Amino acid sequence: MVMREREKPRDTFILLRGSYEKPGDKVTAGVPAFLPPLPPGAPANRLGLAQWLTDPNHPLTARVAVNRYWQSYFGTGLVKTAEDFGSQGEAPSHPELLDWLATEFTRTGWDVKAMQRLIVTSAAYRQQSQSSPALRERDPENRLLARGPRVRLAAEMIRDQALAISGLLNEKMGGPAVKPYQPDGLWEQLSAFQGRKLFERSKGADLWRRSVYSFWKRTVPPPSMTVFDAPTREFCVIRRPMSSTPLQALALLNDEMYIETARLLAERMLHEGGATPAARLAYAFRLATARTPSPAETTILEAGLNQRLAQYRADRAAAEKLLSAGEAPRDTSLDIGELAAYTTAASVILNLDEVITRQ
Repeated sequence: MVMREREKPRDTFILLRGSYEKPGDKVTAGVPAFLPPLPPGAPANRLGLAQWLTDPNHPLTARVAVNRYWQSYFGTGLVKTAEDFGSQGEAPSHPELLDWLATEFTRTGWDVKAMQRLIVTSAAYRQQSQSSPALRERDPENRLLARGPRVRLAAEMIRDQALAISGLLNEKMGGPAVKPYQPDGLWEQLSAFQGRKLFERSKGADLWRRSVYSFWKRTVPPPSMTVFDAPTREFCVIRRPMSSTPLQALALLNDEMYIETARLLAERMLHEGGATPAARLAYAFRLATARTPSPAETTILEAGLNQRLAQYRADRAAAEKLLSAGEAPRDTSLDIGELAAYTTAASVILNLDEVITRQ
């Protein structure tokens, strides 16, 4: 890693036909001639490059940045080809808006939080995502911004959201990477070192840290992340694909971490949600979706809860097996059959399309 510039930069030459034995013309650090020059007085090194990239007259840096912020909220950037602003990229759908956002970004001193607030409080973002056949026919990709965005959350957001709703999320900042839940033996099966224990799962609160702190092995990425289209990190990905498959629902219903978060949410329902099943279900629904369930939704959730309640009170072993997922301790003061039934109800709520989709 280069920690500082050389006091005397080494000589650099154009290599004829790429051969290091055939140096050609001597060259020095600089920027492409078709772009603005380095700012006056800027050194021809990495510091000068940073000053050049963030110069208010530079045409690209701020535009690229705000376009990616826009993409994170709307699913598609104002320039759809967020990874390519060159001649092969797509023209912006709203060029004047892109320019204005870029100039606002530089005017506010490159304040990233202020830019996020500007976007999410805009009239364009706060629209309903509901559409009509005529509108979908005219603008199927919502490039004209006639409705609000409807975008499935990223893999990391889905995991962190479930941890936050359940109350398990560890908000500790910084520190080394952690190794959360993943299928047993996964690294070993895909490794040349057969017979050796390669993956040691973290313990305690480290299991519930935010996804940004998860240890990532590029050749064996976490399945619960890749099923939600997280890239393998073998190379940089500017635009993630967004799929909707049965595997995603199966992961949310059966993955150890999601069963654990459903159990902790069930405990919150029983302790904080009120005295009646309807109140408890409404409490969890509101935590997950930020709205109160409709009477029809409450009826469906109550019917499922009552069915599971009868099942688990008659089959204590099945309830024990369900509640044993994860390392978080179980509240033994609660009836095991009731807790198991509410755990399945919480799992259904965490699996709702409305919970994993921004709309």
